[in-house]
Amino acid sequence: MTIICVLIVISGFSQADLIAEKDNIKKLILSAYIDGIHNKGDIAQTEKGFHPGFNLLILQNNKLEKLPIYNWIESSKERKAKNPIPFTDEELTKCEFLDIDISGTAAVAKIKLSKGGKDIFIDYLSLYKFDEGWKIVGKIYYRLP
Repeated sequence: MTIICVLIVISGFSQADLIAEKDNIKKLILSAYIDGIHNKGDIAQTEKGFHPGFNLLILQNNKLEKLPIYNWIESSKERKAKNPIPFTDEELTKCEFLDIDISGTAAVAKIKLSKGGKDIFIDYLSLYKFDEGWKIVGKIYYRLP
C-alpha cells in the first residue's frame, strides 16, 4: 500500500485524478484510433486525437520505417473507399486495454486489437497531454502470430 501511495504522489495525480485521466485516454483511443482509423473512418475524430507530429514506427526486415499520421489517414481513406462502412460485427476491430501508465503529462497505453474473434496486434501508443488534452504522438506494435 505504501508503494502505491508513493507512486501516486510521484505521478502528481490523486487516485481519482488517475482514474479520470485513464478514462480520458481510453475514450480518446476508442474515438480517434479504433473508430477513426479502423471502424468508422471518422477522419475528423482521428485528426482531433492524433498530434500532427505523430509517427507510426514499423519494424520490417530489421529496418525501421516511419508512417506519419497524414499518410496513415490517406491510406485509411483509400481502404474505406474500397470497403464502405458500416462493417459487420465480425469485421469491426475490437480493443482491449491491457495497461495505461501515466507520469504527469506523458502516458503509454498497451492495447490488444482483435477482429473476427482473432487477436491480431498488440499496440503501444505514446501520448502527451497538451493544453487541449491528450494526443496520441507515436505508435509501435507487434503483429500476433
